[in-house]
Amino acid sequence: MLMTVNGQNWPRNRSVLGCGHPYSGAMRWEGLFADLEGQLAAEERRELDDEVAERTRRERALVTLSDRLAGAVGTTVRLGLGAGLRVQGEVADLGDGWVLLRDPAVGREHLVPTAAVVTVSALGARVEAARAARRFGLGYALRALSRDRATVAMSLSGVGVTAGAGVGVGPGAGPGSGVGFGFSAAGGSVLVGTIDAVGADHLDLAEHPEGVPRRRGNVTAMTTVPFHALLLVESRR
Repeated sequence: MLMTVNGQNWPRNRSVLGCGHPYSGAMRWEGLFADLEGQLAAEERRELDDEVAERTRRERALVTLSDRLAGAVGTTVRLGLGAGLRVQGEVADLGDGWVLLRDPAVGREHLVPTAAVVTVSALGARVEAARAARRFGLGYALRALSRDRATVAMSLSGVGVTAGAGVGVGPGAGPGSGVGFGFSAAGGSVLVGTIDAVGADHLDLAEHPEGVPRRRGNVTAMTTVPFHALLLVESRR
């Protein structure tokens, strides 16, 4: 059926306002609005993605090495220290300015000042809150070793090399070689003995041979070591 508009005949199923379009004006506007809604949603998604990326960058900028090490508790990492020293073990504990690695192969532990860490290998991206770390610092950890009267091997930064038991020099280091248990060194020095006292920024070490108790007759030297010279303190039970 036709209808007459302005002297022209039009099918009744076509829209006058649509200028010949088979859909009504309202339906065309609905499509227009839907397209606009899609554009707005896409823009919101882009803005959200940008915001998330920026927030991630900001949060990443606040992450410390201790946060990363806290997230690595129970996993094995390898630390590169000064003087070419390398130590590998399972992250067992950590606190303010120190990390404790455990070498299950030989049953020894390595206390490492984080200030001595040059590189970390095999460190995951997981991050733990600060509460995961002990609140006490390196001095308190060393005082605990002093109270325990533990025999320790202390690797220091500086010139010269002393290859004591537990220090590996070169690729042959390792259990049974006589020169390596858990870490290797290319420089610096190693002192073995018992920590007698710990100050605010230094400690006193009574040097004596490994395998003998700290007694006056066994002590070969009394050595004062500043904290900043410490690279590694290894248990020697």
